[in-house]
Amino acid sequence: MLIRPRRNRKSAAIRHLVQETQLSMHYFIYPMFITDGKNLKIEIKSMPNIFRFSLDLLLIEIAECMKLGIEAIALFPHYEEHKKDPLASESWNNQTFYLRAIATIKSQFPTLILMSDVAMDPYSSDGHDGFVQDGKILNDETLEILGRMAVAQAKAGADIVGPSDMMDGRIAYIRKELDNEGFIDVSIMSYSVKYASAFYGPFRDALDSAPKLGDKKTYQMNPANSREALLEAQLDTQEGADFLMVKPAGAYLDIIKILHDNSTLPIAAYQVSGEYAMLKAASQNGWIDYQKCMIESLMAIKRAGASIILSYCAKDFALTLAK
Repeated sequence: MLIRPRRNRKSAAIRHLVQETQLSMHYFIYPMFITDGKNLKIEIKSMPNIFRFSLDLLLIEIAECMKLGIEAIALFPHYEEHKKDPLASESWNNQTFYLRAIATIKSQFPTLILMSDVAMDPYSSDGHDGFVQDGKILNDETLEILGRMAVAQAKAGADIVGPSDMMDGRIAYIRKELDNEGFIDVSIMSYSVKYASAFYGPFRDALDSAPKLGDKKTYQMNPANSREALLEAQLDTQEGADFLMVKPAGAYLDIIKILHDNSTLPIAAYQVSGEYAMLKAASQNGWIDYQKCMIESLMAIKRAGASIILSYCAKDFALTLAK
């Protein structure tokens, strides 16, 4: 045989030479959860080793993460029910703990990239990503709320705002509002292709943000559809998105590939709470090697075409590199 592919696998050094896909901490955004109060570190039961932190302890955790090479975080707030209302009005209250936390984090860690979450569900008494009236999620009425929320987060110091709501036209609306307020350098990472997935369950535990009535299928995408992803990505690109995101990641590698091949924008992929929880649960039962499966799953996301990976495994991966 003249052609023997195994020659390029015969030693670790040669395998490294010809490795096509590389992972480094530069590609990661680490999702983190914050709650109001002091000296709080509350483990999320369905997400082992992931916590809701109060700001004082979150600052310590961020410092540790940055020492490990984590350069970007996505911050999600947990609010008590008494702070929620149908308009999510707490989201633009400039004294709310989430906005104060963004300002404090950016003042203490100016080089950290901080991505905020633009969606109604953490603040909504209905638990939906849009404004609910007579049992319907109203698209255009939601945009004004999202715009106010994004501007408030930009004022607090967010580097990237992340609209995760899947309302039509929200990228153009938010971009206009940010620009009108002078925040032309604040980026938008659009959750462009966000599926109505069953893999989000543990995240909703983390935020206590499950819908009070119905589901999110009228705005999040049908998992059976792939061509629709191109339409969503095209619209968000035209409306001014700086990054396009696919969520979830592991069950949608084909979608990551489609967007990578058809867009000039950087593609982000969110390895969501359910994906993380499955790895952890299987490992705790002794069924898989967590570290090896974690790296393999992250490599698959990168190989599919993601420039950026949001993952609860980011710190674990950083610790692996540090060994």
